Amino acid sequence: MLLAEIQGQEFVDILKMIAPGTQIREGLENILKAKTGGLIVIGDSQEVLGIVDGGFKLGIDYSPARLYELAKMDGAIVLSADLKKILFANTQLIPSSTISTTETGTRHRTAERTAKQTGELVVSISQRRNVITLFKGDLRYVLEESEKVISRANQALQTVEKYKKVFDSKLSLLNEYEFNDIVTLENVITAIQRAEKVMKIADVVEKAIYELGEEGKLLDMQLEELIGDLEKEELYIIKDYIAPSRKKTAEKILMEIQALSDEELMNTIIIAKLLGYQDFDNYDEVGVYTRGYRVLNKIPRMPSNIVDNLVKAFKSFQHILAADIPQLDDVDGIGEIRARTIKQSLRRMQEQFVFDNLMI
Repeated sequence: MLLAEIQGQEFVDILKMIAPGTQIREGLENILKAKTGGLIVIGDSQEVLGIVDGGFKLGIDYSPARLYELAKMDGAIVLSADLKKILFANTQLIPSSTISTTETGTRHRTAERTAKQTGELVVSISQRRNVITLFKGDLRYVLEESEKVISRANQALQTVEKYKKVFDSKLSLLNEYEFNDIVTLENVITAIQRAEKVMKIADVVEKAIYELGEEGKLLDMQLEELIGDLEKEELYIIKDYIAPSRKKTAEKILMEIQALSDEELMNTIIIAKLLGYQDFDNYDEVGVYTRGYRVLNKIPRMPSNIVDNLVKAFKSFQHILAADIPQLDDVDGIGEIRARTIKQSLRRMQEQFVFDNLMI
Protein backbone atom coordinates (compact mmCIF):
# COMPACT_ATOMS: atom_id res chain seq x y z
CA MET A 1 0.00 0.00 0.00
CA LEU A 2 2.67 2.49 1.00
CA LEU A 3 6.01 2.87 -0.73
CA ALA A 4 6.96 5.72 1.60
CA GLU A 5 5.90 6.67 5.09
CA ILE A 6 2.81 8.82 4.72
CA GLN A 7 2.33 11.15 7.63
CA GLY A 8 1.24 14.62 8.52
CA GLN A 9 -1.46 17.08 7.71
CA GLU A 10 -0.76 17.08 3.96
CA PHE A 11 -1.75 13.43 3.62
CA VAL A 12 -4.83 13.98 5.77
CA ASP A 13 -5.85 16.86 3.50
CA ILE A 14 -5.47 14.64 0.43
CA LEU A 15 -7.68 11.93 1.93
CA LYS A 16 -10.32 14.50 2.87
CA MET A 17 -10.23 16.03 -0.60
CA ILE A 18 -10.96 12.76 -2.40
CA ALA A 19 -13.09 11.03 0.25
CA PRO A 20 -16.42 9.37 -0.62
CA GLY A 21 -19.16 11.98 -0.83
CA THR A 22 -16.98 14.54 -2.60
CA GLN A 23 -17.49 15.58 -6.22
CA ILE A 24 -14.01 14.46 -7.25
CA ARG A 25 -14.47 11.01 -5.70
CA GLU A 26 -17.78 10.57 -7.51
CA GLY A 27 -16.03 11.26 -10.81
CA LEU A 28 -13.19 8.85 -9.98
CA GLU A 29 -15.64 6.11 -8.97
CA ASN A 30 -17.56 6.55 -12.23
CA ILE A 31 -14.34 6.08 -14.22
CA LEU A 32 -13.48 3.05 -12.10
CA LYS A 33 -16.86 1.43 -12.72
CA ALA A 34 -16.65 2.07 -16.46
CA LYS A 35 -13.22 0.37 -16.55
CA THR A 36 -11.86 2.99 -18.93
CA GLY A 37 -8.85 3.92 -16.84
CA GLY A 38 -7.68 7.47 -16.35
CA LEU A 39 -4.78 9.80 -15.55
CA ILE A 40 -5.67 12.98 -13.68
CA VAL A 41 -3.41 15.75 -12.40
CA ILE A 42 -4.80 18.01 -9.68
CA GLY A 43 -2.89 21.27 -9.88
CA ASP A 44 -2.20 24.03 -12.39
CA SER A 45 1.29 25.12 -11.37
CA GLN A 46 3.91 26.14 -13.92
CA GLU A 47 5.60 22.79 -13.33
CA VAL A 48 2.46 21.01 -14.51
CA LEU A 49 1.81 23.29 -17.47
CA GLY A 50 5.43 22.82 -18.52
CA ILE A 51 4.95 19.09 -19.17
CA VAL A 52 1.50 19.30 -20.82
CA ASP A 53 1.59 18.60 -24.55
CA GLY A 54 -1.32 18.74 -26.99
CA GLY A 55 -4.91 17.80 -26.20
CA PHE A 56 -7.74 20.22 -25.56
CA LYS A 57 -7.53 23.37 -23.48
CA LEU A 58 -10.96 23.64 -21.83
CA GLY A 59 -11.20 25.81 -18.71
CA ILE A 60 -14.74 24.57 -18.00
CA ASP A 61 -16.47 24.02 -14.66
CA TYR A 62 -15.81 20.65 -13.06
CA SER A 63 -18.53 18.04 -12.69
CA PRO A 64 -18.33 14.27 -12.11
CA ALA A 65 -20.16 13.62 -15.37
CA ARG A 66 -17.73 15.75 -17.39
CA LEU A 67 -14.73 14.04 -15.81
CA TYR A 68 -16.21 10.65 -16.62
CA GLU A 69 -16.88 11.55 -20.27
CA LEU A 70 -13.45 13.11 -20.82
CA ALA A 71 -11.74 10.07 -19.31
CA LYS A 72 -13.07 7.97 -22.21
CA MET A 73 -10.31 9.57 -24.30
CA ASP A 74 -6.79 8.19 -23.94
CA GLY A 75 -4.99 11.31 -22.75
CA ALA A 76 -4.56 12.82 -19.31
CA ILE A 77 -6.87 15.33 -17.63
CA VAL A 78 -5.63 18.37 -15.72
CA LEU A 79 -7.81 19.92 -13.02
CA SER A 80 -7.30 23.20 -11.18
CA ALA A 81 -5.86 22.95 -7.66
CA ASP A 82 -9.24 23.93 -6.15
CA LEU A 83 -11.02 21.24 -8.21
CA LYS A 84 -13.40 23.81 -9.68
CA LYS A 85 -12.16 23.73 -13.28
CA ILE A 86 -11.21 21.12 -15.88
CA LEU A 87 -8.26 22.79 -17.63
CA PHE A 88 -7.02 20.21 -20.14
CA ALA A 89 -8.28 16.90 -21.54
CA ASN A 90 -6.82 14.23 -23.79
CA THR A 91 -3.37 15.75 -23.25
CA GLN A 92 0.00 14.05 -23.08
CA LEU A 93 2.16 14.43 -19.98
CA ILE A 94 5.88 14.44 -20.72
CA PRO A 95 7.83 14.30 -17.44
CA SER A 96 11.58 13.73 -17.52
CA SER A 97 12.44 10.16 -18.43
CA THR A 98 15.45 10.37 -16.11
CA ILE A 99 13.17 10.35 -13.04
CA SER A 100 13.21 6.92 -11.42
CA THR A 101 9.99 4.92 -11.21
CA THR A 102 9.08 1.57 -9.70
CA GLU A 103 5.88 1.24 -11.71
CA THR A 104 5.42 -1.08 -14.69
CA GLY A 105 2.36 0.19 -16.59
CA THR A 106 2.73 3.22 -18.86
CA ARG A 107 -0.03 5.19 -17.09
CA HIS A 108 1.38 4.55 -13.62
CA ARG A 109 4.96 5.29 -14.72
CA THR A 110 3.84 8.63 -16.12
CA ALA A 111 1.83 9.35 -12.98
CA GLU A 112 4.75 8.64 -10.65
CA ARG A 113 7.21 10.71 -12.70
CA THR A 114 4.75 13.60 -13.00
CA ALA A 115 4.13 13.60 -9.23
CA LYS A 116 7.85 13.58 -8.48
CA GLN A 117 8.66 16.31 -10.99
CA THR A 118 5.77 18.67 -10.18
CA GLY A 119 5.01 17.88 -6.54
CA GLU A 120 1.29 17.87 -7.41
CA LEU A 121 -1.28 15.16 -6.71
CA VAL A 122 -1.67 12.74 -9.59
CA VAL A 123 -4.42 10.12 -9.71
CA SER A 124 -3.98 7.01 -11.83
CA ILE A 125 -6.93 4.69 -12.41
CA SER A 126 -5.89 1.28 -13.67
CA GLN A 127 -8.04 -0.08 -16.47
CA ARG A 128 -6.82 -3.64 -15.96
CA ARG A 129 -6.60 -3.87 -12.14
CA ASN A 130 -9.49 -1.47 -11.50
CA VAL A 131 -7.84 0.40 -8.62
CA ILE A 132 -7.21 4.07 -7.85
CA THR A 133 -3.62 5.00 -7.00
CA LEU A 134 -2.53 8.38 -5.66
CA PHE A 135 0.91 9.85 -6.29
CA LYS A 136 2.34 13.00 -4.74
CA GLY A 137 6.05 13.67 -4.65
CA ASP A 138 7.63 10.42 -3.49
CA LEU A 139 4.41 9.14 -1.95
CA ARG A 140 2.20 6.40 -3.35
CA TYR A 141 -1.11 5.30 -1.88
CA VAL A 142 -3.71 2.85 -3.20
CA LEU A 143 -7.31 3.66 -2.29
CA GLU A 144 -9.16 0.58 -1.06
CA GLU A 145 -12.85 -0.17 -1.38
CA SER A 146 -14.90 1.32 1.45
CA GLU A 147 -15.85 -2.13 2.78
CA LYS A 148 -12.19 -3.07 3.21
CA VAL A 149 -11.34 0.25 4.86
CA ILE A 150 -14.27 -0.11 7.28
CA SER A 151 -13.25 -3.67 8.16
CA ARG A 152 -9.65 -2.60 8.81
CA ALA A 153 -10.80 0.39 10.86
CA ASN A 154 -13.14 -1.74 12.99
CA GLN A 155 -10.30 -4.12 13.81
CA ALA A 156 -8.10 -1.18 14.79
CA LEU A 157 -10.96 0.27 16.85
CA GLN A 158 -11.21 -2.98 18.84
CA THR A 159 -7.47 -2.74 19.52
CA VAL A 160 -7.89 0.86 20.67
CA GLU A 161 -10.61 -0.25 23.09
CA LYS A 162 -8.39 -3.02 24.49
CA TYR A 163 -5.37 -0.72 24.93
CA LYS A 164 -7.56 2.02 26.41
CA LYS A 165 -8.72 -0.36 29.16
CA VAL A 166 -5.08 -1.08 30.01
CA PHE A 167 -4.31 2.64 30.12
CA ASP A 168 -7.35 3.32 32.31
CA SER A 169 -6.20 0.70 34.82
CA LYS A 170 -2.71 2.25 34.97
CA LEU A 171 -4.23 5.72 35.34
CA SER A 172 -6.48 4.56 38.18
CA LEU A 173 -3.44 3.34 40.09
CA LEU A 174 -1.62 6.60 39.38
CA ASN A 175 -4.62 8.55 40.70
CA GLU A 176 -4.56 6.76 44.04
CA TYR A 177 -0.76 6.76 44.29
CA GLU A 178 -0.64 10.54 43.78
CA PHE A 179 -2.96 11.14 46.72
CA ASN A 180 -0.92 8.75 48.87
CA ASP A 181 2.42 10.16 47.66
CA ILE A 182 3.79 6.76 46.60
CA VAL A 183 4.29 7.34 42.86
CA THR A 184 7.37 5.84 41.27
CA LEU A 185 9.01 6.80 37.99
CA GLU A 186 7.96 3.39 36.66
CA ASN A 187 4.28 4.29 37.26
CA VAL A 188 4.68 7.52 35.31
CA ILE A 189 6.57 6.00 32.38
CA THR A 190 4.11 3.10 32.11
CA ALA A 191 1.13 5.48 31.98
CA ILE A 192 2.78 7.51 29.21
CA GLN A 193 3.67 4.38 27.22
CA ARG A 194 0.11 3.02 27.46
CA ALA A 195 -1.37 6.36 26.43
CA GLU A 196 0.86 6.54 23.38
CA LYS A 197 0.06 2.97 22.34
CA VAL A 198 -3.62 3.94 22.32
CA MET A 199 -2.94 7.08 20.29
CA LYS A 200 -0.80 5.26 17.71
CA ILE A 201 -3.58 2.77 16.97
CA ALA A 202 -6.11 5.61 17.02
CA ASP A 203 -4.09 7.28 14.23
CA VAL A 204 -4.76 4.24 12.04
CA VAL A 205 -8.50 4.61 12.65
CA GLU A 206 -8.35 8.36 11.98
CA LYS A 207 -6.70 7.83 8.59
CA ALA A 208 -9.44 5.36 7.71
CA ILE A 209 -12.08 7.90 8.79
CA TYR A 210 -10.57 10.56 6.53
CA GLU A 211 -10.44 8.06 3.67
CA LEU A 212 -14.10 7.11 4.19
CA GLY A 213 -15.43 10.67 4.25
CA GLU A 214 -19.18 10.69 4.88
CA GLU A 215 -19.13 6.92 5.37
CA GLY A 216 -16.77 7.27 8.33
CA LYS A 217 -19.01 9.37 10.61
CA LEU A 218 -20.03 6.44 12.83
CA LEU A 219 -16.41 5.35 13.25
CA ASP A 220 -15.48 8.93 14.10
CA MET A 221 -18.10 9.06 16.86
CA GLN A 222 -16.97 5.70 18.27
CA LEU A 223 -13.31 6.75 18.28
CA GLU A 224 -14.07 10.09 19.91
CA GLU A 225 -16.05 8.35 22.65
CA LEU A 226 -13.20 5.88 23.27
CA ILE A 227 -10.35 8.39 23.27
CA GLY A 228 -12.02 11.23 25.16
CA ASP A 229 -9.40 13.49 26.77
CA LEU A 230 -6.62 10.89 26.66
CA GLU A 231 -4.08 13.13 24.91
CA LYS A 232 -4.77 15.91 27.41
CA GLU A 233 -4.30 13.43 30.26
CA GLU A 234 -0.95 12.38 28.83
CA LEU A 235 0.14 16.01 28.47
CA TYR A 236 -0.75 16.70 32.12
CA ILE A 237 1.16 13.60 33.25
CA ILE A 238 4.23 14.91 31.47
CA LYS A 239 3.68 18.39 32.91
CA ASP A 240 3.36 16.92 36.41
CA TYR A 241 6.55 14.89 36.27
CA ILE A 242 9.08 16.75 34.11
CA ALA A 243 12.35 16.80 36.01
CA PRO A 244 13.14 20.31 37.35
CA SER A 245 16.35 20.31 35.31
CA ARG A 246 14.41 19.79 32.04
CA LYS A 247 13.95 23.10 30.26
CA LYS A 248 11.63 21.96 27.47
CA THR A 249 7.87 22.44 27.73
CA ALA A 250 5.50 19.52 28.26
CA GLU A 251 4.09 20.14 24.78
CA LYS A 252 7.53 19.80 23.20
CA ILE A 253 8.31 16.63 25.15
CA LEU A 254 4.95 15.14 24.12
CA MET A 255 5.81 15.80 20.47
CA GLU A 256 9.15 14.03 20.93
CA ILE A 257 7.41 11.04 22.53
CA GLN A 258 4.86 10.92 19.71
CA ALA A 259 7.71 10.78 17.19
CA LEU A 260 9.20 7.63 18.75
CA SER A 261 8.97 4.29 16.98
CA ASP A 262 7.06 1.45 18.64
CA GLU A 263 10.34 -0.10 19.82
CA GLU A 264 11.66 3.21 21.19
CA LEU A 265 8.36 3.90 22.95
CA MET A 266 8.65 0.71 25.01
CA ASN A 267 12.22 1.57 26.03
CA THR A 268 11.93 2.85 29.60
CA ILE A 269 15.31 4.56 29.49
CA ILE A 270 14.34 6.67 26.45
CA ILE A 271 11.11 7.91 28.06
CA ALA A 272 12.93 8.65 31.32
CA LYS A 273 15.57 10.71 29.52
CA LEU A 274 12.93 12.66 27.61
CA LEU A 275 11.36 13.56 30.97
CA GLY A 276 14.80 14.65 32.20
CA TYR A 277 15.76 11.71 34.43
CA GLN A 278 18.99 9.76 34.46
CA ASP A 279 19.33 6.02 33.94
CA PHE A 280 18.39 3.98 37.03
CA ASP A 281 18.76 0.26 37.71
CA ASN A 282 15.16 -0.01 38.89
CA TYR A 283 12.69 2.72 38.03
CA ASP A 284 10.11 1.16 40.32
CA GLU A 285 12.25 2.19 43.28
CA VAL A 286 12.64 5.83 42.20
CA GLY A 287 10.07 7.96 43.98
CA VAL A 288 8.73 11.06 42.21
CA TYR A 289 6.14 13.66 43.20
CA THR A 290 3.40 15.20 41.13
CA ARG A 291 2.91 18.93 40.78
CA GLY A 292 -0.85 18.37 40.59
CA TYR A 293 -1.78 19.80 37.18
CA ARG A 294 -3.71 16.73 36.04
CA VAL A 295 -5.82 16.20 39.18
CA LEU A 296 -6.48 19.91 39.76
CA ASN A 297 -7.76 20.29 36.20
CA LYS A 298 -10.45 17.73 37.02
CA ILE A 299 -12.06 20.13 39.50
CA PRO A 300 -15.21 21.59 37.88
CA ARG A 301 -15.05 25.23 36.74
CA MET A 302 -11.38 25.48 37.66
CA PRO A 303 -9.63 27.95 35.30
CA SER A 304 -6.18 26.88 34.11
CA ASN A 305 -4.60 30.10 35.40
CA ILE A 306 -5.83 29.28 38.92
CA VAL A 307 -4.29 25.82 38.62
CA ASP A 308 -1.02 27.44 37.56
CA ASN A 309 -1.19 29.80 40.56
CA LEU A 310 -1.77 26.89 42.94
CA VAL A 311 1.14 24.85 41.62
CA LYS A 312 3.41 27.90 41.61
CA ALA A 313 2.48 28.73 45.23
CA PHE A 314 2.71 25.23 46.73
CA LYS A 315 5.24 23.54 44.38
CA SER A 316 3.74 20.05 44.83
CA PHE A 317 0.36 18.32 44.98
CA GLN A 318 1.02 17.03 48.52
CA HIS A 319 1.50 20.58 49.77
CA ILE A 320 -1.79 21.57 48.10
CA LEU A 321 -3.54 18.62 49.77
CA ALA A 322 -2.11 19.61 53.16
CA ALA A 323 -3.05 23.28 52.83
CA ASP A 324 -5.98 24.55 54.88
CA ILE A 325 -8.65 26.92 53.58
CA PRO A 326 -6.90 30.14 54.72
CA GLN A 327 -3.68 29.02 52.99
CA LEU A 328 -5.54 28.26 49.77
CA ASP A 329 -7.39 31.58 50.10
CA ASP A 330 -4.04 33.41 50.08
CA VAL A 331 -3.28 32.23 46.54
CA ASP A 332 -3.92 34.82 43.86
CA GLY A 333 -7.37 34.36 42.30
CA ILE A 334 -8.72 32.03 45.00
CA GLY A 335 -11.32 33.31 47.43
CA GLU A 336 -12.76 31.49 50.42
CA ILE A 337 -15.58 29.93 48.40
CA ARG A 338 -13.22 28.52 45.77
CA ALA A 339 -10.82 27.36 48.50
CA ARG A 340 -13.63 25.32 50.07
CA THR A 341 -14.58 23.94 46.66
CA ILE A 342 -10.99 22.80 46.07
CA LYS A 343 -10.80 21.02 49.44
CA GLN A 344 -14.17 19.31 48.96
CA SER A 345 -13.44 18.31 45.36
CA LEU A 346 -10.06 16.80 46.23
CA ARG A 347 -11.59 14.84 49.11
CA ARG A 348 -14.33 13.46 46.87
CA MET A 349 -11.83 12.55 44.15
CA GLN A 350 -9.62 10.69 46.62
CA GLU A 351 -12.57 8.63 47.83
CA GLN A 352 -13.64 7.91 44.26
CA PHE A 353 -10.14 6.85 43.18
CA VAL A 354 -9.88 4.39 46.09
CA PHE A 355 -13.30 2.95 45.18
CA ASP A 356 -12.35 2.68 41.48
CA ASN A 357 -9.27 0.60 42.29
CA LEU A 358 -11.27 -1.69 44.57
CA MET A 359 -13.54 -2.41 41.59
CA ILE A 360 -10.68 -3.29 39.19
